[in-house]
Amino acid sequence: MTISHHLDDATVLAYAAGTLPDALTVVGASHVAMCGTCRAAVRKAEAVGAELMAANQQAVSDMCRAATLASLDAITPAVRRTAAPLTGELPVPLARLVGDVKLKELPWKKKGPGLSLFEVPMPEGAKGKLMFLNIAPGRSMPEHGHSGEELTLVLKGSYSDKFGRFGAGDIADLDQESEHTPVTDSTDGCICVIAIESPTLFKPFWAKLMQPFVGI
Repeated sequence: MTISHHLDDATVLAYAAGTLPDALTVVGASHVAMCGTCRAAVRKAEAVGAELMAANQQAVSDMCRAATLASLDAITPAVRRTAAPLTGELPVPLARLVGDVKLKELPWKKKGPGLSLFEVPMPEGAKGKLMFLNIAPGRSMPEHGHSGEELTLVLKGSYSDKFGRFGAGDIADLDQESEHTPVTDSTDGCICVIAIESPTLFKPFWAKLMQPFVGI
């Protein structure tokens, strides 16, 4: 697997610090599980963070320490960060949420011509929205922007847009400044997993009308 598109530096730092929203953490962890370059970047960011903490270490009360450890133990295992390898077709962070299933076995719901979607149930209180998209060959998503951060990880097939061609393992790390029109360019379609902070901003009027039904 050749991976050409990676997490940007700001996302790596947020991931290493544990400050990404839950849905984005799952997708980020899934990419890190597949990408040696990003694993190395995360290790470096974690090492820098540890050095900064050591340099600014202050004594904390036993009560504060106990409360911090308790909050860490309470984190839902499904959204903990991990760089564990693939287990079949899914990286471990995704398999923890949906089971170690094949992509074709997911409970897909048809949302339009050539478009199926599966929204992943997240733990109560988790931040962000997580979903799988299955897009047929030659189909495109309407032109759109983003009202928050978005991570898109390709699991099978590929798509292209103005940012390049994204194949299996590649991740699109997009923000409010990004607008694009992804087009599936592989003969077997494209399956990806997407995490968004807030709803997508579609440009065409018809896409805005369909948005509540599609759920993106």
